[in-house]
Amino acid sequence: MSRRSVLSATELASLLALPDTQDDLIRHYTFNESDWALIRQRRGDANRLGFAVQLCLLRYPGYALAANATVAESVIHWIAGQIKTDPSAWRKYGERDETRREHFQELRGYLGLSAFGLSDFRFLVKTLADLAMQTDKGVVLAAHALEGLRQRKVILPTLTVIERACAEAITRANRSIYRALAQPLTALHRQRFDELLKIKSDSNTTWLSWLRQSPLKPNSRYMLEHIRCETGVE
Repeated sequence: MSRRSVLSATELASLLALPDTQDDLIRHYTFNESDWALIRQRRGDANRLGFAVQLCLLRYPGYALAANATVAESVIHWIAGQIKTDPSAWRKYGERDETRREHFQELRGYLGLSAFGLSDFRFLVKTLADLAMQTDKGVVLAAHALEGLRQRKVILPTLTVIERACAEAITRANRSIYRALAQPLTALHRQRFDELLKIKSDSNTTWLSWLRQSPLKPNSRYMLEHIRCETGVE
């Protein structure tokens, strides 16, 4: 069975989008004194710039820099401008994966971050299921999940994992809603509702389809009145 998709391609792209306005760059990617002290310890422009970029990405959106990752030029130029480094040095940073990994481990400790694990996935599904009782919009759930992980200082997993957690949460919420709706029904109610799925003798449609074609305004109040009239369900 294929996994349920709850996010569009546009929504996926927007969730981890990097800051692209000066106000957002200032808010998310401005270094403090402790950052400066750490950045200055790097040797060479490429290492200083790469280290600074990793620091920014781990803070916001909150993910680790992958090998051969593409980072927007506007972000590179903004960070390079702060640390007084030539932006072109960025191209040299990816030459040694070992350096990138060493920087990541150091920054993970500096920022107090933890890796995403099974317990975090379960936490997401549980908290998102509560929100999914109110909305089934995947992008709302995913944004809530990302913010929750940032607050817990957990490095963000791939969006595939986030989407899977959202889909599971929606499924759980729907089951809870169905149980809440079905629990008060008596045996007679269930029988009468089952009868709505039977084909009308004078047509090829079910009673339920016929009810949906009511000449009255199709809202819940008129539908309920029609059901009561035809089935005697109170």
